[in-house]
Amino acid sequence: MTAAPSAAPAELPFPPADLPAFLQCCAGEWMSLRSRFDLEAVGDDDSWHASERGELLIELLPGGEHGDVGGLAVTSKDQPGRRSALHFNADGRFQAERVDGRGGHWTLWPDGSLELVIETDERELRERIWFTKPNLRLRSTVDQPRGGAPGRASFSSEIRRVQRPAPTQAPGADT
Repeated sequence: MTAAPSAAPAELPFPPADLPAFLQCCAGEWMSLRSRFDLEAVGDDDSWHASERGELLIELLPGGEHGDVGGLAVTSKDQPGRRSALHFNADGRFQAERVDGRGGHWTLWPDGSLELVIETDERELRERIWFTKPNLRLRSTVDQPRGGAPGRASFSSEIRRVQRPAPTQAPGADT
């Protein structure tokens, strides 16, 4: 599947007012810093928390038939063969492009944040994604067992990689 072209961040409406605009804002190359917390971890060491840096490539996927309004494909630049994709439906559902076919529901809140919820019999995963600026994206994830016990959480701040404009040469300057 070929990714749809994405507009330059300066050309996008901000904050995004609907799901297609939100997905378009997500497309690009991102530097990420993620802090993870695992409150289910056992032991006396510090393995319950970690921080890691990474680089992500997020591609905008075109909408299709049957209410699919588009999607996102995410590839870690550190693990190029590992790609995940989500396809969003106009009815508030989304589907993962994987063998297990996990899916859930999405909500675009009035504050411009996108919340994704995946529920199973044992767990609930909630991820919230929002932009403070067109090139600064924040994500929080809470994964907990049913019943509300503390589980795992993460917080990521992601900065878009942008190309510097080509230098312009002054009129009459020699090359």
